[in-house]
Amino acid sequence: MVTVIGAGLAGCEAAWQCAERGVPVTLTDMKPLRRSPAHRTDRFAELVCSNSLRGDRLENAAGLLKEELRRLGSLILRCADATRVPAGGALAVDREAFSAAVDAAVRNHPRITVETRIAERIPRESFVIAATGPLTGGALAEDLSRLLGRESLYFYDASAPLIAADSVDMRFAYESARYGRGGADYINCPMDKESFLAFCKELAEAREAPVHGFLDKHVFEGCMPVEVLARRGADTLRFSAMRPVGLRDPATGKGAYAVLQLRRDNAAGTVYNMVGFQTHLAFPEQKRVFSMIPALREAEFLQYGVMHRNSYVDSPRCLDDTYKVTAESEICLRLAGQITGVEGYIESTASGYCAGLFTAMEAAGQAVTPFPRETAVGALAAYIANPANDPFRPTKIHFGLLPPLPEQQAVRDKQEKCRRLSARALERIMR
Repeated sequence: MVTVIGAGLAGCEAAWQCAERGVPVTLTDMKPLRRSPAHRTDRFAELVCSNSLRGDRLENAAGLLKEELRRLGSLILRCADATRVPAGGALAVDREAFSAAVDAAVRNHPRITVETRIAERIPRESFVIAATGPLTGGALAEDLSRLLGRESLYFYDASAPLIAADSVDMRFAYESARYGRGGADYINCPMDKESFLAFCKELAEAREAPVHGFLDKHVFEGCMPVEVLARRGADTLRFSAMRPVGLRDPATGKGAYAVLQLRRDNAAGTVYNMVGFQTHLAFPEQKRVFSMIPALREAEFLQYGVMHRNSYVDSPRCLDDTYKVTAESEICLRLAGQITGVEGYIESTASGYCAGLFTAMEAAGQAVTPFPRETAVGALAAYIANPANDPFRPTKIHFGLLPPLPEQQAVRDKQEKCRRLSARALERIMR
């Protein structure tokens, strides 16, 4: 019997992989008794920051990681592919349909027993996977710290507002994908130089919502609040969240000085996400400042952006490259999800897959061998366990984590290099 604590993406994936290998699982989750500040529904595998699982092409490291997980039989990828919405070269999903699909699959598995309760300690049983998420706190966090022998680290994360599609003024927007990849899957909201600079000034000076202990230096770079980008300078914002490169109005053929992209958040196309606009501005300030974008002057904000503190452990000094806690000999304890320092939905899924697979193997008395470092799954686990990462910082998957190609296979073209790294990884993932 394996106990999995937490039914987010990592916990559901871990429970599924154990159960699929014949190992009975008890999956414990606190919802609906309690929700974290980021959660809004009682379903498993709720997506809270974005509906995007990022790039889905093999020239992209996130795309490689997803393809590896597909071939390995990931539940999360199966449900994501079944509920995807148009998003150009990215994999984005209908949030409600996605979590409903994962929730139903897990609850209906004959070898998974779901328990609704608030876990306050790690069970001292044979096999445990703690996938309690980046908002782990209270008595459970204290108990985990005792087992690990050290306190958690932390950083801050933010989510972006959601907009009603029919409130976008299409006189000042157009539908298109960047560089023409995919269909016209994004609503693009262009700005000229004068209006953008005025917007950037207001954004940098806007009033923030109070977040206890918040400092810009504690924000994970991949989810930097848009107002922090604006304070770093107009060009920082213009070539990150509002990057105009590769976008031209199909009616005029012209580009713009800066562009906000809106990505579909549900299959019906009634809700759109402000791409890259994670924020912790006060709600009235979000309405005031974001309405300065011409296409959003009359926008209906269905959900404002929020910020929360995320916790993660010092994994290189706590975990091995199978996500197993090295300091604990009493039980077989693995961690999974963002608490390990993997950053992102798909990375959390990969850690849950590994934790579930390797725990199931140990429960069956089989030898455990980590995935090769030449694979995205293996490279991510190797980073998490590498003691040279001091100080330790959370990471998303990127090709820099994989060993370089042999010198005789090296190429200058970046796209071709990424394709070759992906081909090597996919050849080795199923060995």
